[in-house]
Amino acid sequence: MLLTGDNATVARAVAAEVGIDEVIAEVLPAEKVDVVARLQAEGRTVAMVGDGVNDAAALARADLGLAMGTGTDVAIEASDLTLVRGDLMAAVDAIRLSRRTLGIIRGNLFWAFAYNVAALPLAAAGLLNPMLAGAAMAFSSVFVVANSLRLRGFRPAG
Repeated sequence: MLLTGDNATVARAVAAEVGIDEVIAEVLPAEKVDVVARLQAEGRTVAMVGDGVNDAAALARADLGLAMGTGTDVAIEASDLTLVRGDLMAAVDAIRLSRRTLGIIRGNLFWAFAYNVAALPLAAAGLLNPMLAGAAMAFSSVFVVANSLRLRGFRPAG
């Protein structure tokens, strides 16, 4: 959805060029907040990208507010995340990277808990040699770091 205070004709032309179907134009800042609230009331998760003073309240209201780093200080302060580049593809890249990061965090937590669930009872029962337990603990730390380093392979789409 393109939600803008700009002229409707210009907004429709921009939306058509980038493949956006729904356009709400010529809205005031309070109306932007109302649209975000309505979408949230429908059960949608709302990410909003903005760069101006007129976007600040809606950025703050959205589930994820993304401010363009080339925008105003008010928008940057109201947002959750600031995109350094003035390129909308940076928003897509930020969401992709955050999803990949969460996946790796979940994997790291799973393996750390699995290790502890398996190793703690064995160690408590005296069935696990302390040298092996120490080596396994060191390996689990190395695994977490190595798994996290996979994020270095992330390549932006834009």
